[in-house]
Formats: sequence, C-alpha cells, structure tokens
Amino acid sequence: MPLPKRALITGVTGQDGSYLAELLLDKGYTVHGLIRRSSSFNTSRIDHLLSNDALQGRFVCHHADMTEGSRLRTLIDAIEPDEIYHLAAQSHVKVSFSEPEFTLNVIAMGSVRLFEAVRDHCEKVGRAIRVYNAGSSEMFGSAPAPQDESTVFHPRSPYAVSKVAAHWLAVNARESYGLFIANGVLFNHESPRRGETFVTRKITRAVGRIAIGTQKGLVLGNLNAERDWGFAGDYVDAMWRIVQQPKADDFVIATGESHSVRQFLAHAFGHVGLRWEDHVTVDPRYFRPAEVDALCGDASKAQRDLGWRPSTGFEALVGLMVDHDLDLAMRERDAGVR
Repeated sequence: MPLPKRALITGVTGQDGSYLAELLLDKGYTVHGLIRRSSSFNTSRIDHLLSNDALQGRFVCHHADMTEGSRLRTLIDAIEPDEIYHLAAQSHVKVSFSEPEFTLNVIAMGSVRLFEAVRDHCEKVGRAIRVYNAGSSEMFGSAPAPQDESTVFHPRSPYAVSKVAAHWLAVNARESYGLFIANGVLFNHESPRRGETFVTRKITRAVGRIAIGTQKGLVLGNLNAERDWGFAGDYVDAMWRIVQQPKADDFVIATGESHSVRQFLAHAFGHVGLRWEDHVTVDPRYFRPAEVDALCGDASKAQRDLGWRPSTGFEALVGLMVDHDLDLAMRERDAGVR
C-alpha cells in the first residue's frame, strides 16, 4: 500500500491555509504546516485540527519564518514533502504602504528562500517536489478588466509589487532549473475565517454587532472599488488541482463577476434588514495612496484545463459571512465581550 502524500503548507494559520489543510487531510494527505512564532496564540483557524486526536501524526505544525532560509532548508530536508503550497505572506495591501521593506522581505525574498531550498533539496536527494505559489489579483493593479493569464501586470502597492516579483521568480526557477512551480493568480476570496482588518470581514463583523446594538457605526474608505469576490473554500480546491497537472503552469482563479464595496455593503446590511447608508461613513484616511479601481478575472483557462468552477455566488458568500458574524456578535454579547 503506497504511503500517503506529504504536503507542506506555508502560512497554514491563515484563511487559505486552514481550508487547504482540511481539504488535503480529507484526501488522505499527511499535512505539515509552518507557523510563524509569536508571543500570542495565532492558531485559532486550525485549533480544531491540532486538537483532533484522529489527526495525530497526520497534521503536524512547525515553527518557521519566511525570513529564515536555513530553517526552510532544514524543514524541507526533514519533511521531504511531495507538494508545497506557498501561501505565507504579509497580505494586507494597506499595511504594505507603511511596511514596504518588511513586505518585500517576506513575500519576494521569502519566495526566493523557499524556491532555493526546494532546488537544493531536489538536486541533493534526486527527487521532485511540486510547488504552488500564491499570487494575487492585486498584481494586475490598473490593468483593464477582465484580467486573465495574458494580461500585463501593473502593480499599485508594495504588496502587489512583491507578488509580481515572486511570480516571476517562480517562472524563472521553473524555466531555469526544471522545477515544478505553478502560480495561482487568485482574485479576492473571502470567508468567515477572513482576517477582521480586511474590508469584507470588517463589514460583516460590523453588521453583526450593529444588528444587535453593540456597535453604532462603521468607517470605511473607497466604496467605489470593484472586486471579483469568491469563497476561499472553492479557491483552495483550485490550488490542489493546479498542483496535480502534468506540467507546471500559471492560472487565474476568479468568479468572473465584479461588485463594488458599496454593493457588498448593501447585501450585507440588507441581509439583516438594515440600510447601510444609516450606519457607514467614509474617511479619506482609509484610502490607499494608489487605488486599484476594478478587478474582474477571466478563469476560462482554469475551467478548461482544471475543470474548476466556483460553487458559491456573491450573495451566498455575503450571507454566509453575515450569518457567521451575527452569531459571533451574539455570543460575544452574552459573554460580556466588548
């Protein structure tokens, strides 16, 4: 009986990492995850996996950081993964403007460190590792929509610049050394596990609290920005499909529908019978130095080659997030959390 595949996920504590870990475990993989060491607990999205006795030995986490190349090499040599899903990043666009050096170090240089560790391991041991590198629709920036694999990148933030660098470093390693490194250029994908500083979750958290009277209002920035929003659970399935292809390639993953922040507000507040106009104010401090006006992906290649299509529509996604955060707000109120 063949041994189960071993996967390594960088950024396993994030939204995507947690959904991907669940998917791979369901498929019979042994999953190793990298966790950045912190003085506070940061494993809330994967605690249900860590505490599951049935997963002992099948879900293993290691402390590591994308700024430490030697640690990445040591872990890859020890784990000997069949597949690596590189999701770790400083992923907040607005933060990247105030922390550009850190963002570039983690994303661009972190990817170099990982790819070089993979190359060193493959050459030393004589075995192949399949690598997925997480890109972002922010890489397209001000390029006209719809955007697909042939669209020229025009990044508009240090985060996006870092992701473009990592994308081309992946392509270069693939073409120079024959490594299997595939890029997934994923458009915005959300869920109840989305970080609360991201606009979609900031909205749904506020909706839950406003609906039960524990929060009065919500302050946002650009309400006209348009994004292609999908469900993170669908998108990690696309990641896995990309890695299973016979040849490493690059894929845009998107729903093909674009909605504005204003529309997201309308659906979120409307889901609980409220008008967003009565609760939301705009503050210019929340605008980016360089805005990205409209992103909408064309995932025709993924549909054709991967057989992938999103299963969760925009309104269903918003409702899912609002229902979760309404329940969370009520539990917080009952527990006396402020």
